[in-house]
Amino acid sequence: MIRLLIADDHPVVRAGLVGLLTDEPGFEVVGEASDGDQAVRIAQATRPDVVLMDLRMPGVDGVAATERIVASGSDAPRVLILTTYESDDQILAAIEAGASGYLLKAAPQDEILAGIRSVAEGQTALSPAVAARLVQRMRQPAPPAVTLSGREIDVLRLVAVGNSNKQIAVSLGVAESTVKTHLLKAFDKLGVADRTRAVTLAMERGLI
Repeated sequence: MIRLLIADDHPVVRAGLVGLLTDEPGFEVVGEASDGDQAVRIAQATRPDVVLMDLRMPGVDGVAATERIVASGSDAPRVLILTTYESDDQILAAIEAGASGYLLKAAPQDEILAGIRSVAEGQTALSPAVAARLVQRMRQPAPPAVTLSGREIDVLRLVAVGNSNKQIAVSLGVAESTVKTHLLKAFDKLGVADRTRAVTLAMERGLI
């Protein structure tokens, strides 16, 4: 018997999954959660074999909840993402958080049931569409490494919290023209043309 926790903020979806799994031999629904925080608490209390986790929920989302559940001990439940979303970033975030599978709600019923069984047995379950996206993502060349100087990093950090060039100049004890020079050099290294994109890309690459 595979013991299941269903985490989804839509009551109709939860009810549909409960009905599907309750009627299917070999499955037992031991809990329901409407947000990520509740999913973590119920998982700790009931210790299901598999948590069916939606991604977008109020408060603690599915990725954060997955990470907390998977890290709860050697006997932690396995998490199977079941969602309508399939963006590359969401897929990677869920897998990096420790999810054992990623299926779409639009998948055929047999595929969902088979995915749950696979995850319960310690295997991985990915919908064909998700698997294809991961393979495509892995084949993409990694972005070129970027090295910023210490002062360029200092300037971008101050830009990130909303400082103007003049405020940055005062904070660092340099001329405003020097700040502009550091920014232009950072723009050139990052391959961007504005402050917002420079800060965003620097954050994405762990530079600030």
